[in-house]
Amino acid sequence: MLKQTGIPTKEDIEKILPSKQRREKGAYVVIECFEEIPCDPCTAACQYGAILQMENVNDLPEADYEKCNGCGICIGLCPGVAIFVVDETYSEEKALIKLPYEFTPLPNKGDVVPGLDRAGEEVCKAEVIRVQKHPSKTNIIWITVQKELAHEVRFIRIPEI
Repeated sequence: MLKQTGIPTKEDIEKILPSKQRREKGAYVVIECFEEIPCDPCTAACQYGAILQMENVNDLPEADYEKCNGCGICIGLCPGVAIFVVDETYSEEKALIKLPYEFTPLPNKGDVVPGLDRAGEEVCKAEVIRVQKHPSKTNIIWITVQKELAHEVRFIRIPEI
């Protein structure tokens, strides 16, 4: 399915997630990179060594979830906008998602915006918690969504002005 639509299946996503026990400890990186292409900025981005060094620049990146603290430094340096941070411990009902955002206008803290799945379909309302602006790399938007959508929501839409 991924090769035909560009959208990973639930099974594809489950293969790259850390264990349930690790997810219960706090924020962690989710690397949704499924194509073997020459790319490795994420490995150098992580000062904690949580994204493992690759033997070949075409290898798929892998995370060491025991080293990952969910800081998100890697998000803005991924040219494929394929890295996210998820924190399922954010609150009793909500998960926090840090996602790359390359469009303008930027949302504002406190905005409630449509949360989109990988196909661009609206699946919920998401609240913007923080906007990290970066002049030399991709901006990062922090949003909250219902916990059960933590691995479905991967983008937001800014309503028309």
